[in-house]
Amino acid sequence: MIQLNPTFKRAPTWVAALMLAGGALALGGCNKGSNETAGEKLDSAVAKTERAGADAKAKTESSAAGAKEAATDAGAAVATSVDDASITAAVSAGLAKDPDLSAIKIDVDTKGGIVMLKGPAPNAAAKSRAEEIAKNVKGVNSVDNQLEVKS
Repeated sequence: MIQLNPTFKRAPTWVAALMLAGGALALGGCNKGSNETAGEKLDSAVAKTERAGADAKAKTESSAAGAKEAATDAGAAVATSVDDASITAAVSAGLAKDPDLSAIKIDVDTKGGIVMLKGPAPNAAAKSRAEEIAKNVKGVNSVDNQLEVKS
């Protein structure tokens, strides 16, 4: 049988002690500079997550409010466009009912409730009637009467 040197018999003990001491130093270094417990660290992480969530919610609500405002503005623009188109149609229909005015030859254009009349009118009275017809349509703010009297 082979006999081991007495120094080698104790080697596993001192190697284990050395490894244990090194591990303790390494773990101690990880916690250096922080006296927080694991529970305190968890609470801190939860609080940070809640703040980040609240910030994200606020930004989302702000973006949603901006989008709603933009949609409202776009809706108002569409409503104005529809109103202008209906005003133009109503003025043209009114002109077509007048026997002296030619609704086909008179160009009616409406922007923002302002009606512009262009084209020929047989006389000054017909030109004046065309303006009155346009002014009496609901939604008309003013009339730019550019009809030319053709005699």
